[in-house]
Amino acid sequence: MTVIVDTAVETDAATSTDSAGELITAMAALPVGHPSRSQLRDRAIEAWLPLARHLSNRYANRGEPRDDLYQVAVMGLIKAVDRFEADRGVDFAGFAVPTVIGELKRHFRDKTWSVRVPRRLQELRLAITAANNALAHELGRSATVADIAAHLGISEDEVIEGLEGARAYNSTSLSTPISDSGTELGETLGGMDSGFEEAELRVALGPAMATLDEREQKIVSLRFYGNLTQSQIADQIGISQMHVSRLLTRALAKLRKQLGAAAI
Repeated sequence: MTVIVDTAVETDAATSTDSAGELITAMAALPVGHPSRSQLRDRAIEAWLPLARHLSNRYANRGEPRDDLYQVAVMGLIKAVDRFEADRGVDFAGFAVPTVIGELKRHFRDKTWSVRVPRRLQELRLAITAANNALAHELGRSATVADIAAHLGISEDEVIEGLEGARAYNSTSLSTPISDSGTELGETLGGMDSGFEEAELRVALGPAMATLDEREQKIVSLRFYGNLTQSQIADQIGISQMHVSRLLTRALAKLRKQLGAAAI
């Protein structure tokens, strides 16, 4: 159905919609392609910005910059303006508030965790936090795990799981000083220990050496355990240095083959 609005009516509408609610109603009454809708939309968003500011301030002091939260709230407000349908019988504020709050909660759920955890744990953390605050006021003391479990109707193990998952919300930089001497957290972390790999190789080396004949075993032992040169080995065994080189190459090829098979 096409709605025709003459210039005089448009001018009257623009001047009479002074309140934020009237702006939304006037915009919603126009079809999507109407030339006046875009201007009314911008004015409606601007008129309702204080609501976005108010709702974003509810979530201040939770580790996120106020300006970032305000921007998220504005995005929620824009979605509310674009999706609002006046004929549903709900006033705009009643529609916009949960839309903006939903956007803010989604921001905290999806953007502020240092380590990604399942959504179930994220939502469980929020429920535990809310329950803890409510119980502290009700009981006049800090709530126990059992108190929270009973309040939420879940097991104590699930509460503990939620509390453990909450640790992923914030992380500590490896550059954080942990002592007066300037030692950083990253310096206390262990490095790669080659000893484990070397121990595995020693275990596999015994059976691999057993595949060599007696002379090959002796040459390998003199070269790598006795630290003799090929010339010294040749003099000790009574063969040429060139022959030692060929036997050593053949022995090492056998060992590599055996050790490779063991690794597989």
